[in-house]
Amino acid sequence: MKRIVTIALMFVALVAGNSCIPKYTLNGAAIDYSKYHTISFSSFPIRAALVYAPLQQLFETKLMDMVSQQTRLRIQDNPNSDLRMEGEISGYNLTPQAVGEDAYASQTRLTIQVRVHYIDNKNPALTSEQTFSAYRDFNSDLMLTDVQDDLCNQICNDLTDLIFNATLGNW
Repeated sequence: MKRIVTIALMFVALVAGNSCIPKYTLNGAAIDYSKYHTISFSSFPIRAALVYAPLQQLFETKLMDMVSQQTRLRIQDNPNSDLRMEGEISGYNLTPQAVGEDAYASQTRLTIQVRVHYIDNKNPALTSEQTFSAYRDFNSDLMLTDVQDDLCNQICNDLTDLIFNATLGNW
């Protein structure tokens, strides 16, 4: 009898060990690596009225860095890769936010918009085009040129998170 119980417990342990267990990743990527191996990026030219010259390079670098750090996809320069991202920086706007006692703006908002065309060459139904927007407020007493580098860096971090989650994160 003891032997039957031992065999039954071993069988249960074996079945439980081989059963389907949900796979969770800490990076948020929802990629089937048996199907997808490569991704490519085209440049994201600035099409906004105001121009901050380093913005294009900053944004492109942050987007590629996030993909290389959060996925196992190989970045290549081939428009026929499994996945592709292309688009443009379509907005770079300053708007007054809070008005002080003297009727002048005390806070200014810098907003950056990016239009992204996500192309899935393996499953065209997942191809999409979306516009993403992020902003930061700063004190109007400061000159934009004094805070622009830091603001653009923070906004690009937000934008790359949004883009990653909407495309490769499959949120």
